[in-house]
Amino acid sequence: MRSGFGCLVGRPNTGKTTLTNALVGTKIGIISDRPQTTRHAIRGIVHRSEAQLVLVDTPGLHKPKTILGQRLNDVVRTTLAGVDVVVWCVPANEKMGPGDRFIARELSQLRGSSLIVAVTKTDLSKPDQVAQQLVAASVEIDAAHYVPLSAKSGAGVGTLLDLLMDSLPSGPALYPEGTLTDEPEKVLVAELIREAALTGLEQELPHSVAVTVEEMTPRVNSDLVDIQAVLYVERASQKPILLGRGGERIKSIGTRARTQVEALLGNRIYLDLHVKVLGEWQDDPKKLQRLGF
Repeated sequence: MRSGFGCLVGRPNTGKTTLTNALVGTKIGIISDRPQTTRHAIRGIVHRSEAQLVLVDTPGLHKPKTILGQRLNDVVRTTLAGVDVVVWCVPANEKMGPGDRFIARELSQLRGSSLIVAVTKTDLSKPDQVAQQLVAASVEIDAAHYVPLSAKSGAGVGTLLDLLMDSLPSGPALYPEGTLTDEPEKVLVAELIREAALTGLEQELPHSVAVTVEEMTPRVNSDLVDIQAVLYVERASQKPILLGRGGERIKSIGTRARTQVEALLGNRIYLDLHVKVLGEWQDDPKKLQRLGF
């Protein structure tokens, strides 16, 4: 029996969470086309008869502009220090840039972890682009394997999973069979609400949105779960953007989130959403702690 930890790293918006979901076989992390969507190290568990992989999806490593950004980078580095195998995600449809080279330098200093390079988003790329990115990655870092793949179509995902499993040390299973993640339900629900809120938001506002679940209680003599959540923004001018004219946007956020949350919990829910201003929370340590960062 093999068991251990793997970690997906890369700069923001390289497809790490989509790939994590594909490897685990179910949705454990939220997805949007906005950089810095992932704000926590989210663990998914992959079970095989002969091996168990605990896969950690991390925030994108980047040049931080806020205290939040610094803390997200700290999450990545802390995770890297405790895993058996690392997957560096490099998108095939974008040329290698300074952010990628920065990560390559960080990874080259790792000791005791196997390294695999995943060239992602091949479904958005021509074959020559994929080949060029594989070569570019091999120039930047010496890895055990280089795998082109598309988490969206599934091409190459099975190959990567086999390599991850083969990289694990001998050991007993770390989680009971059937466990897909160890994230608390409140955290997962808050993330699904934030995912719904990110849809259609423009420019910098997505970075200013945080979500907390204040209450999540089964209703007496009913199959309903009552959930009260707060969406925080940094400035008063951002609040009406989330609410929308006549409350239309916040209603649509609730509708989108409700479907996902009910699928997660296996229960019908009553979702009560509120929008509040928490001034410049990304740069205030006390406010970050209050929001769970």
